[in-house]
Amino acid sequence: MSNFVLRSRYVVLPDGERPATLIVQAGRIAAVLPHDYDASAAGPALDLGDAAILPGVIDPHVHLNEPGRTEWEGFDTGTRAALAGGLTTLVDMPLNSAPVTTSVENLRIKQAATQGQLHTNVGFWGGLVPGNADQIEPLIAAGVLGFKTFLTHSGIDEFPNATEADLRRAMPVLARHGRPLLVHCELSEENEAWKKGDTRSYPNYLASRPKSWEDEAIKLMIRLCAEYGCPVHIVHLSSASSLTAIAEAKAQGLPLTVETGQHYLFFNAEDIADGQTQFKCAPPIRERANNEQLWQALQSGLIDFVATDHSPAPPDLKQLASGDFAMAWGGIASLQLALPVLWTAARRRGATLSDLARWLSANPARLIGQSQRKGQLAKGYDADLLVLAPEATFTVTEALLHHRHKVSPYLGRELTGVVTHTFLAGEEVFRHPDFLHLNRGHLLTR
Repeated sequence: MSNFVLRSRYVVLPDGERPATLIVQAGRIAAVLPHDYDASAAGPALDLGDAAILPGVIDPHVHLNEPGRTEWEGFDTGTRAALAGGLTTLVDMPLNSAPVTTSVENLRIKQAATQGQLHTNVGFWGGLVPGNADQIEPLIAAGVLGFKTFLTHSGIDEFPNATEADLRRAMPVLARHGRPLLVHCELSEENEAWKKGDTRSYPNYLASRPKSWEDEAIKLMIRLCAEYGCPVHIVHLSSASSLTAIAEAKAQGLPLTVETGQHYLFFNAEDIADGQTQFKCAPPIRERANNEQLWQALQSGLIDFVATDHSPAPPDLKQLASGDFAMAWGGIASLQLALPVLWTAARRRGATLSDLARWLSANPARLIGQSQRKGQLAKGYDADLLVLAPEATFTVTEALLHHRHKVSPYLGRELTGVVTHTFLAGEEVFRHPDFLHLNRGHLLTR
């Protein structure tokens, strides 16, 4: 690992943005010094001028799908795409890989599949499904960062949804170890009638997964969180109707955290045309008035951070030709675009680069137990960082995307914020437009 100096007039530090000089030594930030500090003895220097230096993006909600469904994405393509977007740490969900990560044996199979393919840091969530409560402590010992569960069908038959009884068996164990339970909050009811109507209609699909499903599930998790003291994390919040209950739970001091997704903040249901299955996800993208409330909650700190829920699939599974929402795979492919999508929408609302660093780096680092070494530009922290041209714009094209498949609702959109460099443990691993020094990632454990 080389020693070097980075200097910029816009360095996003924990206490705000200011001109500064960063000294990088042995893969870590050795010092944060004034902009005009003479650091010539510390190594070669890169003066970035007005380009901003931010902590590397941490995305704790990614489906890389390997092994078993590598044709959907995979560690190689997923982590390469991440670097191009300034993402330095990912945490892979226990599905949609095969086998699913619900036992130590299956975790070892997934870890073996990473060999020679990681270009970022990667950690793993374990899966909580009916009947595997006895695997929680062995999986923790094996290195998982926490557990993910569904309260409705996951879309993958080998990862069935947990019942309240399953949650009650698992949550005391997680509370004892201080590990978070990540929950897909939809308590679904039989609702197949919409499929007898126009399945190309986005309003029909939206109505098929009402906010009430999400709201009831979140109420359940708040009750259980209060009962067991288990850290609970609500993934991809889409229903603004749950914000009051979340606020009350946080006011009571419950260990509850919440994320939303870029797509819930960038798109609105009113703008999605019938047949545009590239927008299908669950919970669905909701109406503009709902999403404005999500923005207010994010900016107030009620929603803790933003994560992509990158869930790609081959084009045929997205039913692009038929436009059939009933048959299409639900998932938004957006990993590489996590930062510019959020920045494009946030800057219109007066958000700052410090807000961006909090929503994409510092707060996700807390969820995954890495807040003492990642997610900030501070002395002693890992030199995982990115350089951003915050005013530069680009149009999303298939040629720009490093994902295995180029299906994305962001194609053709003009976005603001171009990542020009990505550094991982003090090594330059991406420089726009070419990748350099790959295979630097390692597995995360607490």
